[in-house]
Amino acid sequence: MSDTTSAAALAASVKILIAGGFGVGKTTMVSSISEIAPLRTEELITELSTGIDDLSGVEGKTTTTVALDFGRITIDENLVLYLFGTPGQDRFWFLWDELARGALGAVVIADTRRLENSFAAIDFFERRGLSFAVAVNCFDGAPVYTTDEVREALDLDPHAPVVLCDARDRSSCKTVLMTLVEHLIMRATSSVA
Repeated sequence: MSDTTSAAALAASVKILIAGGFGVGKTTMVSSISEIAPLRTEELITELSTGIDDLSGVEGKTTTTVALDFGRITIDENLVLYLFGTPGQDRFWFLWDELARGALGAVVIADTRRLENSFAAIDFFERRGLSFAVAVNCFDGAPVYTTDEVREALDLDPHAPVVLCDARDRSSCKTVLMTLVEHLIMRATSSVA
């Protein structure tokens, strides 16, 4: 076995959820950061979803995730993150329980144009005791707020990380994931102490 193979075999594998409301950038984030070709279950939005999916604020959206997105990123030789993007529509929430099984943490992506759509995802993780970070996806032309203003608007715990990001930018997505990993490590070490 080569050194590379043995190091990869010893790397910790961590399941992370990428969650949030409809059209906030979950698929975009997984696609931007994944080092493998991401698995996407995107389908065209058709007339059949009229009255079911609320396109307010995302009228230009033409596709939607119907099951999950999947990607992988190697942080370093000791840590590999497996990313599972959740569907955003209410009708697919039954999948969230299965996707959350075995996850170590989550990123809740928020859109300041529709910040109220973040509450359901935040509540989901808070009720399950799953640590999460909030990533505010800074859409072009969207209202700009500080992380403290977003934290207050979402009524977050003072220790929950809030990060501004651009889900289209790999470096920005990596910063979000590293913020979550650091938060998870800090929580784990403080609970042991």
